[in-house]
Amino acid sequence: MTEAIGINGSEPSMVDQQEKLWTFDSVEAGQVGNETTVEITAGNIAEYARLALNESSAYRPDASGLVAMPTMVLSYAPLLREEIAEANGFVAVEVSKTARSQTPFAKCEVRWFLPVVAGDTITGRRRVLEKYERRGSKFVTFRVEAVNQRGELAAEYDYTCIFEYAKGQREVPAKGAGPRAATPDPVSHGLLDFASASIGDSLGELAITESQEIMDRKNDFRLAGRRNDSNIHTDEEFAKQNIFAGTTNSGPATMSYVDQMLELSFPASSFYSGGSLLMRAITPFRGGDTVTFQGEITGKREEGGKKMLECRVKGINQRGELVCLSDAVMAL
Repeated sequence: MTEAIGINGSEPSMVDQQEKLWTFDSVEAGQVGNETTVEITAGNIAEYARLALNESSAYRPDASGLVAMPTMVLSYAPLLREEIAEANGFVAVEVSKTARSQTPFAKCEVRWFLPVVAGDTITGRRRVLEKYERRGSKFVTFRVEAVNQRGELAAEYDYTCIFEYAKGQREVPAKGAGPRAATPDPVSHGLLDFASASIGDSLGELAITESQEIMDRKNDFRLAGRRNDSNIHTDEEFAKQNIFAGTTNSGPATMSYVDQMLELSFPASSFYSGGSLLMRAITPFRGGDTVTFQGEITGKREEGGKKMLECRVKGINQRGELVCLSDAVMAL
């Protein structure tokens, strides 16, 4: 029988209990965090795209018809699990003084309903949706809603974190370890048309090389919530104590790359018209890794007057390892 351990592999102590840590057992569905309010500007839309390594002219501050990159919802309405814990009288392990560790990203599904543009004011609402155990590991899923100044739901997402990991610490690959897969040149087919699209058609490809500098810059970009400079994305010593054994980029960062890759084949409006994106993290995406995002159409249907294309996207690193697996629905 597999026994779950804490994220940092330690048993809770009496001191930990006195600190009233927000452990898996303390988490309850329905626990609510404080609301946040963020004003969307042309500047922060452009900055988010720049940090996502998206060079598209569509995201320049002076672009005509400027809209936010769809995955920017993870920044203007962030999860803020440390602050959900505090609002419910607990201390999150991320900020604990006695048993600090991380509850990392496992998966996230975003659903979009309306475009977000400069001049919008977005209220972020967050709560615990559910918790569950699977194969000895323990997970918590949060629901975050992004509501605009007219009271309309612009987007929502379900974000799942690993609270206890049954398999122990992952290993950091040695430099040059394992077979090194050839990184293919990115392939672009232009925007797809529903009428001519067929199941099995390939999508445009995108290759991204991650670095610690990029991860640090992303950490500096914060539109809501308190800043935390010591985490598994920026603090190597702290990261070594956690399940990935070294720094790795964040789930939302990888989702921004999947978003950018999909926008090679679909306009941003395909997200905002009822599209969705589910991404599961498989292997850490570390500094120095080059991940190629490639995908294909897996379904085609009409629903409620909308034309929908379903897509499967894989992120594969230079060692041939699957980094992430995503399923998207694009509304045309």
